[in-house]
Amino acid sequence: MKILVTGATGFIGQHLVPTLLAQNHEVAILLRDSYAAGQLLPPRLRTQRTQPPLRPDFQAVYADLRNFPLTARAVQAAQPQVVIHLAAAGANDPFLAVELALRHNVNGTINLLRACFEKNAGVERLVVARTPGERSSMNVYAASKAAAWNFCQMYAHTHGWPICGAMIFQAFGPGQPEPALIPSAIAAARAAEDFPMTSGAQRKDWIYVADVAGGLVRLAVVGLAAGMTVDLGTGHGTCTRDVVQQIYDLVGRGGQPRPGMLPDRPGEDTIQIADNQRTQSLLAWQPAYTLTQGLSQLLTNPG
Repeated sequence: MKILVTGATGFIGQHLVPTLLAQNHEVAILLRDSYAAGQLLPPRLRTQRTQPPLRPDFQAVYADLRNFPLTARAVQAAQPQVVIHLAAAGANDPFLAVELALRHNVNGTINLLRACFEKNAGVERLVVARTPGERSSMNVYAASKAAAWNFCQMYAHTHGWPICGAMIFQAFGPGQPEPALIPSAIAAARAAEDFPMTSGAQRKDWIYVADVAGGLVRLAVVGLAAGMTVDLGTGHGTCTRDVVQQIYDLVGRGGQPRPGMLPDRPGEDTIQIADNQRTQSLLAWQPAYTLTQGLSQLLTNPG
């Protein structure tokens, strides 16, 4: 299939694009104009450290999703059958400015929807990445993602546009930026330093990024009814403090987690666990890595 990926330079996108290529899909990625002007792509999306930056096995189209004409032009140039929409602002900064979140996450998503289906671009399916934080919407990022999904559902139900959602739970793996919990804890453990953290009582569903990429590819190929969402997670919850302790145990250099030294985020859901059985029944997909296996793989290959 010909698949267009937005947000391909982000953490999950950098794993998704090679996964698509490995499964013999034709891939296009939507990039900002700064990449056309010479900005280097992340290492997984290029063959060398100098120009030309693009790998020869995928196409690049250029647009800012906040600009509808440019977005429509990029989709028309790519001519995809499926679009996987990962691009978003605030994944690592959930309390970003409201105006920024609205422009990128809400207006950008609406512009992409219209470019895919209003302009007769031939898109058969749009897969939108979601976050479990949308259920409580207790920060700007989650609230903006929830608002964007409301528009997706509106268009799916009133226009019949083939839009489906992938609610991605607590992804981790090589290349994740250090503000996230697991890479931050690994850095502290390797330095044999203590790790100040929140209470760590929150039970979350930790899914290795290779499994996220595999689930997205499966959803792109199989699809769902318009407006439906599936969870991409393991179906098992582990307390944050236990995850950090496991990292220290695996690294084994000294130092220790310090739960309770930082305040919990106000309004944060204490339990976020995917309905993995439903996903398996709909997609015939399940993750290959447990939390321990994923952590061991990450420590061996931090990427």
